[in-house]
Amino acid sequence: MKDLAERRGMNTSVYQPAEDSGLLAQAAIDRAQGRVLEVGTGSGWVAAQIAEKTDTEVVASDINPHACKQAIGRAEKLREEGHRGFDVVRGNLVGPFRDDVFDTVAFNPPYLPEHPDGTPQDDWMEQALTGGEDGRAVIDPFLDSVGRVLKPDGEALLLVSSLSGYDEVLAHAEANGFDHEVAVQESYPFETLTVLALSK
Repeated sequence: MKDLAERRGMNTSVYQPAEDSGLLAQAAIDRAQGRVLEVGTGSGWVAAQIAEKTDTEVVASDINPHACKQAIGRAEKLREEGHRGFDVVRGNLVGPFRDDVFDTVAFNPPYLPEHPDGTPQDDWMEQALTGGEDGRAVIDPFLDSVGRVLKPDGEALLLVSSLSGYDEVLAHAEANGFDHEVAVQESYPFETLTVLALSK
């Protein structure tokens, strides 16, 4: 797991753009509409791509205070360049938000199965990368809760790695009443990444 993190250049307290970020941004630029929430924004790169390249109102959230600070800086830079920018909220998943307020929710979750010794709770980068024993410790709660904040015809864009059990994620999405289709997919030497479009 450390090798994978090193290959992605993970060396700060905030997740920086990588292959998975680009894939989520691609799907969101193609599909996002109306009011958009990016959960787990990290540096704010995906939120900035959506804000700059679509006609949407973007809100970004993260539980990591360092990530929120970076995202705010990125949003301010966008505004300085004449773009709309985006708002940043610190919070866990969709917890801070009211019901039925977003047309699109995008999420690149922590999905790497954790080291047998566990994930240090004071290590923000480890929390950004690892998703519990099976890689789905954050994905499952997201699927359980995202429907609350989506408008009735809204759509969630969820990045899923083959490392965290693609079929298991689909089953959990279906258990929460979501239909699903593949928005975009890419294979890499160490994993296949898929952005699922989920709707009810």
